[in-house]
Amino acid sequence: MTKYWLLKSEPNVWSINSQKKAGEKGAIWDGVRNYQATNNLKKMRKGDLCFFYHSNIGKEIVGIVQVIKESFQDPTDKKKYFVAVRVKHKKTFTKPVSLNSIKKHPYLKELSLVKQSRLSVMPIDTKSWKIINKISNIRK
Repeated sequence: MTKYWLLKSEPNVWSINSQKKAGEKGAIWDGVRNYQATNNLKKMRKGDLCFFYHSNIGKEIVGIVQVIKESFQDPTDKKKYFVAVRVKHKKTFTKPVSLNSIKKHPYLKELSLVKQSRLSVMPIDTKSWKIINKISNIRK
């Protein structure tokens, strides 16, 4: 059963366009140094879908990526505690979903994206996933 997640990245470091250019081989989602976010990475399974969120600049969900390799040792972690996953681009939204529009939505305002704004990897429930896709004019 597919689960849904949200991954945050600063677009000047790694953007949805960078992810798209990585092609079918995808790219490693590494550098996560928060224990709660790391635990979320460990729960991801091949085939799970993730919203791609541009943090700091833009503050909006800009597309969808898919997990193509489950958690493994993060090659950027010298202490060997943290993990990474590999994801590939699935879709770029023609209409990004802003953080402000999420905060205004009666159901979405309870998301971890709003409540735990510094968390970089978080689960998304199925109803929220569908609402955000509808807002972005992308239907599954």
